[in-house]
Amino acid sequence: MAGMTHVMVKGSNVPLDAPGIRAVLRWSPGSGTPDVDASVLLLGSGGKVRSDADFVFYNAPRHPSGVARHLPKHRVAEGLTDTVEVDLAALDATVQRAVVAASCDGGPFRSVRDLCVLLYDTSAPGSPPLVTFDVRPDTGAETALNCGELYRKDGGWKFRAVGQGYATGLVGLATEFGITVDDAAEEAAEAAKGDDAASQGQAPAPAQGPPPQPPSPSQVQTRPHAAPPPDRSSAYGYPLPAPSVGHVPAQPAYGYPQPVAAAPPVAPPPPPAAPPVHQHPQPGYPAYGYPQPVAASAVGGPVFVLPPQGPQFQQQR
Repeated sequence: MAGMTHVMVKGSNVPLDAPGIRAVLRWSPGSGTPDVDASVLLLGSGGKVRSDADFVFYNAPRHPSGVARHLPKHRVAEGLTDTVEVDLAALDATVQRAVVAASCDGGPFRSVRDLCVLLYDTSAPGSPPLVTFDVRPDTGAETALNCGELYRKDGGWKFRAVGQGYATGLVGLATEFGITVDDAAEEAAEAAKGDDAASQGQAPAPAQGPPPQPPSPSQVQTRPHAAPPPDRSSAYGYPLPAPSVGHVPAQPAYGYPQPVAAAPPVAPPPPPAAPPVHQHPQPGYPAYGYPQPVAASAVGGPVFVLPPQGPQFQQQR
């Protein structure tokens, strides 16, 4: 197969005659284009990973056995690339498949232009690619893609062009193949991805956290409402308002003060006049309370002496 490149379509397969494969994801960058990451999963006979170590990506860039690796991103004439390598000849016999996957952060794959996967023979540096496959997502809403699979067949290896997508991102892809992803691991992966993007001169995409949850009723703090002022027009101890013209107010309950109808102000009555005097004092006999007459003076005449009354006081002649 030296010097021959197979251009593949979705669902096709081709045998590989190489001890190791370098799988390169390539896309065209641009404004609003999300960042793309390559990964590889080593699967056992049940279609699941044997352990979490079989998931090789930017946060776990090397398999413990060294048979799979994630390489740094590069800028080439055609765009940006992200790469994974698998040593097919050195894989354990329990590994039946190796999934070459892609994930994007900051948007779905409909925003990624010219995405393709190229397979190179690791034992022939500088040689043209063995396989090229233009990856076309089915809906465009996918944020993770199974680009293709390396699988054992009749003692050798073949490649199948898959192009199956997931709308749940790298976490959904990993879960599909038996990886348990917790929140701490996801946050660590996002941090490592940001460091890798910074080393390539790219601004890391913001972390996509879960949507905010509405606060529970016990967490909602309400502002205390001011109590309305008392209605002094009807509270006990305050005068009731004057009824309007033609309005008959409701009678208060027995035992409560009766409403007082408002009346126009009345001028105070004039002070009572002094009663007239109907009895005049008699001459010589002043009325009670009047000044008594003064006795006549002895000067200028005899003093009048009232004779004793009664015959017993008369002188005998």
